[in-house]
Amino acid sequence: MKNIISDTIKKMILYFDGDVKRINHALKVYAFAKSIGELEGIPEEKLNILEVAAVLHDIGIKESEIKYSSSSGKYQQIEGPPVACAILEEFNLIKGFIDRVSYLIGNHHTYSKIDDIDFQILVEADFLVNIFEDDIGKEQVKAIKQKYFKTNTGICYLESLYSMES
Repeated sequence: MKNIISDTIKKMILYFDGDVKRINHALKVYAFAKSIGELEGIPEEKLNILEVAAVLHDIGIKESEIKYSSSSGKYQQIEGPPVACAILEEFNLIKGFIDRVSYLIGNHHTYSKIDDIDFQILVEADFLVNIFEDDIGKEQVKAIKQKYFKTNTGICYLESLYSMES
């Protein structure tokens, strides 16, 4: 499975073709997701799904910008799963694995659909990166923590990164 994750990272980098901002965003979300998932002790299969989904979570942005002239989350969710499936098809993964990765990518901005720990961690990892990249203020970070963060590790990272009191 390790090669699939590394191969997915390589394919994501080639797909974004010089878009360093998006490549770095994906790699940061991946790193947080992997770390949170490992420290939260999620099962290996869920961790593998989470890692692949984290690498590819924003893979629909290019198509969204082409089709809708927008990188809006709702368009990423529409365009991401087909692109992710095309990237993953050569790896001979079981259908359930690809279906779950597609579900996570296709819903990662629809927080009401969080249905399991892999999805929860993906959302937390994406927020940890977006808060910095979007320069979100302290009060909004507190609201995000209250509303969306559930894992002990995610909360710990959020509080440490953004100097919040427990």
